[in-house]
Amino acid sequence: MKLDKFEEFKLIEIKAKEQSYNLLSGNHLSKIYGEGYDFGELREYQIGDDIRKINWTISAKMQRPFIKELHANRELSVVVTALISPSLYFGLKDTKMVREKQDLITEISLLLGYSTIYNQDLFTGIYYFNNKSYLTPPTKQIYNIEEFAKKIYNLNILNSTLNYDISTDLFSKIINRSLIFIIGDFLEDIDLSILSKRHEVVVIIVRHKYEVNPKALGEIILKNPSTEEEESRFFGKGIIQKYIKEVKKSDDKLYNHLNQFSIKYININTNDNILDKLVNCL
Repeated sequence: MKLDKFEEFKLIEIKAKEQSYNLLSGNHLSKIYGEGYDFGELREYQIGDDIRKINWTISAKMQRPFIKELHANRELSVVVTALISPSLYFGLKDTKMVREKQDLITEISLLLGYSTIYNQDLFTGIYYFNNKSYLTPPTKQIYNIEEFAKKIYNLNILNSTLNYDISTDLFSKIINRSLIFIIGDFLEDIDLSILSKRHEVVVIIVRHKYEVNPKALGEIILKNPSTEEEESRFFGKGIIQKYIKEVKKSDDKLYNHLNQFSIKYININTNDNILDKLVNCL
């Protein structure tokens, strides 16, 4: 039986909630959010302190052990940012495959949102679509997180556009130091250098499984999601090799930029387990 969009969204909600519970029960939250991204002070080691908190660089200089005293109990500001580009529309016509990347962004946003609330931190949601930004103000209410995700899920991305120059806008909107997750397929150039100077930034790159491992389909009709124009193409091994080469070139440029500014990144495909990827890659 075919589900309507409301029922499909509810299934995504349920899946995200289950994964967030697994995150809590497995004590994985600290791996994703950490104990903090700055610390209050360095102090000399005392008997009973956790040796994992020893700062070995300072200890070597001082010739006695010092530890980082972290702000473990302070409220964390978590910002989930979704980049809704027309390239998220990918797959085979008349199948749900064309929505899978958009569904994936929805699920990741919910999982991060639920985890933020369960960790008693502050959630802010921002998505960029059609060259505009849409803000869900700082909240600790699950309802607001679900409404944020629902809006992303219900967007009609055909005939839309996205300007990837978002850093200045985000920098002006998010004043306090925050943990910012930016989710998108990142098939266009983006500069996040200014954000990394104030915030801890984590990039989540979503791709369709057939974008990562394309298959030869023979003669097909391709649709441009930005214009809905169609053209006939032979999608064989030669085209696939050229496509893979161009994507690798684009991705290498992105990875070099992120590494240059010490920005963490995670690749999540539509056939991946989101929770496993977040826990294992952060």
